[in-house]
Amino acid sequence: MKSLFDEGAHQELLSRIEKLNENTSANWGKMSVDQMLKHCQVPLEVAIGNKELNSKIGFMKKLLFKAFKPAMYNDKLWNQNIPTAKEYVVTQKHDFDTEKEELKNVINEFSTLKSKTNWPKHPFFGNFTTEQWGKLQYKHLDHHLRQFGA
Repeated sequence: MKSLFDEGAHQELLSRIEKLNENTSANWGKMSVDQMLKHCQVPLEVAIGNKELNSKIGFMKKLLFKAFKPAMYNDKLWNQNIPTAKEYVVTQKHDFDTEKEELKNVINEFSTLKSKTNWPKHPFFGNFTTEQWGKLQYKHLDHHLRQFGA
């Protein structure tokens, strides 16, 4: 799996984002392109430590998330229409150009953190290593860019 900490993967994602426009439609799912751009910022902000989600999950969900944790950063693509945790759902309309720039900015900020060792705990999956964070963020962005044909 590629990592957002690899310069080639980082630049690839930025190039794919540039291919989007406010009329780009999804191949699957319910989000509009502006909502997707906003949605993709949240996991990056959580990883960086700029955003904290108030997520309390029970024992059974913790076990379930633990079982699925490797799927977050392994080489297998995520399925279309996988469920999104309510904390990451974006339903409001947003300005396309603003969200596109904000996403590129947070991607650039995240990509500089490859030497970071004190990552915040993921609200559902617990601790990730730096390598796992890089792969997870690449995989999430790739998933949504494929959703919009970029």
